[in-house]
Parts: sequence; C-alpha cells; structure tokens
Amino acid sequence: MHLVQLLLPLRDNEKQAFPRAEFDRVRNELTERFGGATAFLRSPASGVWKEDDGDTTQDEIVIFEAMADALDRDWWREYRAELERRFRQDEVVVRALAFEPL
Repeated sequence: MHLVQLLLPLRDNEKQAFPRAEFDRVRNELTERFGGATAFLRSPASGVWKEDDGDTTQDEIVIFEAMADALDRDWWREYRAELERRFRQDEVVVRALAFEPL
C-alpha cells in the first residue's frame, strides 16, 4: 500500500487566500477516486525554503492524504499538474510513502 500526501498552499503568491471550496474540491476528488481522504486543515504547517537567488520564502500549507493499493504514477502526475494550475504554483509537492498496515 501507499500513502500519498499532497502539500497545498493556503495562499497564492500574492498572499490571497484560496477559497475553502478549493480544498473541499480536492478532498472530494480524492474521496471519489480512493474511497476516502484525510485533510489537515485546522493547523496549517509552515514551510520555509531558500530560493535560487538566496532569498528565503515562507508558506503555510495544508496536507491531504489518500491511501492507494497501487501507485498510478501517470494519474498522479496529471493530477499534480492540475493542482499546480488551480493553485497557481510552479510546483505542488505530491509524495508517496510505501507502508504496511499493522
């Protein structure tokens, strides 16, 4: 099994908050495809990274998780591109972790 995590920003690059409906849409899409999803929306995580020019950037994110028996990399690649478009991001982190249910 795989646990797939999506890290989505709360705001766009101009610091405008995305409507709650956008996050509800992601949760609904994951639930429809994988039978369920978890969204960590109440306590946003804070990410910090250095840009190529040395400037530091900070972002608040929410995390979505879905479990999948098989990892359809093509579907995830297309979905990530769609999220990058909808959330106006150069890159959205989508990562998969193999796990064994206990």
